[in-house]
Amino acid sequence: MKRTTFFFFFAIAIHQAIGQTSVADTSGGLIAQKENIITASTIIKIENLGPKINSEFAELRPTISADGNLLFFICENHPENTKYRSIRNSQDIWYAYRDTNGKWSDAYHLGYPLNTYHYNAVYWVSPDNNRILIRNAFIDGDYVGNGVSMSYLKEDGTWTKPNALRIKNYLKYDRGRQNGASMAHDGQTLLLYMTEEKGGYENDIYVCFLEKNGTWTEPMSLGKKINLPKFDEMTPYLAADGVTLYFSSNRPGGIGDNDIWMTRRLDSTWTKWSDPMNLGEPINTPEWDAFFTLDAGGEYAYLTSSAETYGESDIVRVKLLEKEKPDPVVLVSGNVYNKKTNQPLSATLSYETLPDGTEAGNAVSNPDDGSFKIVLPYDKNYLIKATADKFFAQSENLNLDSLVQAGYKEIHKDLYLVPIEIGQVVRLNNVFFDFDKWDLRAESHLELNRVVKLLEENPSIEIEMSAHTDSRGSDDYNFKLSDNRARSVMEYILSKGISPTRIRSQGYGETKPVVPNDTDENRQLNRRVEFTILKN
Repeated sequence: MKRTTFFFFFAIAIHQAIGQTSVADTSGGLIAQKENIITASTIIKIENLGPKINSEFAELRPTISADGNLLFFICENHPENTKYRSIRNSQDIWYAYRDTNGKWSDAYHLGYPLNTYHYNAVYWVSPDNNRILIRNAFIDGDYVGNGVSMSYLKEDGTWTKPNALRIKNYLKYDRGRQNGASMAHDGQTLLLYMTEEKGGYENDIYVCFLEKNGTWTEPMSLGKKINLPKFDEMTPYLAADGVTLYFSSNRPGGIGDNDIWMTRRLDSTWTKWSDPMNLGEPINTPEWDAFFTLDAGGEYAYLTSSAETYGESDIVRVKLLEKEKPDPVVLVSGNVYNKKTNQPLSATLSYETLPDGTEAGNAVSNPDDGSFKIVLPYDKNYLIKATADKFFAQSENLNLDSLVQAGYKEIHKDLYLVPIEIGQVVRLNNVFFDFDKWDLRAESHLELNRVVKLLEENPSIEIEMSAHTDSRGSDDYNFKLSDNRARSVMEYILSKGISPTRIRSQGYGETKPVVPNDTDENRQLNRRVEFTILKN
């Protein structure tokens, strides 16, 4: 285990991890396998991550990235820790990355400003690897007490000073001797564990939701099926599907002390759950078991073990049985670029379900190369939107309800933002019409409302709204269809109060293809609605 800056090795990890999924059972660096025979044909293996990560000291609380290639964890009382030699135990954040061969790097100390003279931990890493949720409340890097804080990756590869999440009435609930958190991959659902009893040890699990103003709602209990009276529920982890919850509890029916349990959310109230299921041996032991985490693929779980270790406790992983896995998801990766220069952009991303426009989550692109990752459940259609200052917020439509839910998938989709400048052409990817018609479909309103917002916020801008077809059909037919579609879009924008002097419409039929009309995919690219900035 070594100390270094985060950026160099994180950059290597990002470049080496592109396109990687789960690692085969024979991955290098996995040693000391402990087997538990479930049936004659099923063997569960506990795999120690090896001496590059685990040491003679206690390794605790693993947090794995969505792609499975970046691991944060605690190392206790290591000589390189910030407050080594203090009276209390020291707990600092360390990290390691996994290369394309499945081998883990040495572990590295994360350093300031995330490791302080208090107990430190990473509770969550966003799917894009650009944000981490950490233990304790900070204001511009200064410790202020219990709570959770967020830090962002900067362009130079260092982390911003952490700032506390503003959670309504937080101190009303956090009055015990333990607390902690995790976050859903959507970036807008926060899970906390704490106790309202002053000085108590018996925790309950709560949920908070991100508000439009950036604050978080008051903690709400997950209900009586999860939080049993007089028992300890803690270390929640919500899988990438947003439904399957794993947590630690000493409730009846366990193997020893605290065990890992699994349950599924049954509706949107967050209080109705399936009966929790004990994950059994070898995941659970007669000892205290907690700190369970998964990659987005849901195949491997990472946790802490005190069996057959290098030190007091080690980070291990285990391949889950089918009944223990969450529902499969899609990991969408890509880069955000300046459409004019093709240079990468740092942008804020959000994604909404179609056609209702419900916000489903958020992300940020890497400030260095514009890369992003988001995790999406199946069975829905999504609008993915990237936003940056002085650029039009570009969006893409992703139809997951048309995919066969055969398992975990990875999809690459780049986003291009158009600078708000005269002559720039902006394609509207989420404007829809029925076949051979020009009446706008309802799911188009989300996209066009963004054009309305652009015009409202920039009162000097004037645009031409245009529509285009492929080469099939007669010239007259294509011109009429495209002209009527452009006019329909313009009329919707005018209905929102925009002055008629600021927008005109034009149909171009098949006269301006962006690619040859020689394949179905190319013809789809040529069928489009876009606008050109005429005046700014």
